[in-house]
Amino acid sequence: MLSKNTTMVKEKIKPVESQDDLTQNANQLILFNDDVNSFDFVIEALVDVCKHDPMQAEQCAWIAHYKGKCGIKEGYFSELKPLYDEMCNRGLTVSIEK
Repeated sequence: MLSKNTTMVKEKIKPVESQDDLTQNANQLILFNDDVNSFDFVIEALVDVCKHDPMQAEQCAWIAHYKGKCGIKEGYFSELKPLYDEMCNRGLTVSIEK
């Protein structure tokens, strides 16, 4: 039995996404380290193309430098493809991976 002061709260449950929704959004734009482009150039590209703030862009550049690659953006393939194209046009090595 509930006391007078007890309140009941209904929890909203988010509907389960379909498997197609989950797999379509599981793409990641990956930046690979290279010995050609300067840190400043990479940071500028991440800010301009991927809309990173300067600190985030610098961290991604360092991760790619030391680990060989860094995930720089996640989303649907259709969202990542224009970013991929622009990064390639700037001479950066990137890929879109699931």
